[in-house]
Amino acid sequence: MPLDEQRRVNLANWDERVAIHVASREYNAAAFIADPTRISGVVAFDAERLGDVRGKSLLHLQCHFGRDTLSWASLGATVTGLDFSPEALTAARELSAASGVPGRFVEAELYDAPGVLHERFDIVYTGVGALNWLPDVERWAQVVAGFLRPGGVFYLREAHPMLWALDDERDDDLLVVAYPYFQTSEPLRWEFAETYTDGDARLANTVTYEWNHGLGEVIGALLAAGLELTAFDEHRSVEWQALPAMVRADDGRWHLPAGRERLPLMYSLKARRPPVDSAGGRPRAS
Repeated sequence: MPLDEQRRVNLANWDERVAIHVASREYNAAAFIADPTRISGVVAFDAERLGDVRGKSLLHLQCHFGRDTLSWASLGATVTGLDFSPEALTAARELSAASGVPGRFVEAELYDAPGVLHERFDIVYTGVGALNWLPDVERWAQVVAGFLRPGGVFYLREAHPMLWALDDERDDDLLVVAYPYFQTSEPLRWEFAETYTDGDARLANTVTYEWNHGLGEVIGALLAAGLELTAFDEHRSVEWQALPAMVRADDGRWHLPAGRERLPLMYSLKARRPPVDSAGGRPRAS
């Protein structure tokens, strides 16, 4: 199937999810409107690792309807969210207006973003559940690097590729590899009538296409794009119930019921665009 058709199918699915997610308890958009200082759980976790964002420009790639993007704005950043879904961006702008938290939202498919957004940022941020929608991690890394100012920081937290490779239908405590760990030319095809949040709505656009990317592929792509890795962690919890046997902890995240040391469920990393060219002392070109 041509890649453009895969993107079209994924876009139809994500456009349909928006209204369900905005209304869900999981995203809790209403609570953010009532209290704009309230930070999403995803950003609360990431802010401890990314650090102070006050006064900095931040680009959130694949921002969905902007709940996390605006959380960064509440923490003091000047934010731009980018997504390929017009429905999501309409909802993001409505959330910004209703909450009074400023944010700019730009429509573009990730690989097309450099042709739409002609700026560099202090921070480029990618949140949870984003890389699996992209077919080419090397091109993704080039986009990330191109949006960073010299000295700028990239932060990523994502589901671990080992988790993505597991059989997610087993309800016992066995961890069984069933899907590719490394990036493949052809995507995995999934079909689900429901999205991952609460709510009873059923989807009409049930098909999606996804790709896994190994840790070496992700880190290698960032290094090849000229970034310097400054931090890397593997985590024993995940934001959603990725396996049927998982249990929810008091912090709202999901983990294995026993033997948590067996498997990393997520990872996070920070990388920096060097402030100067080591050869000539001038800022690097993108």
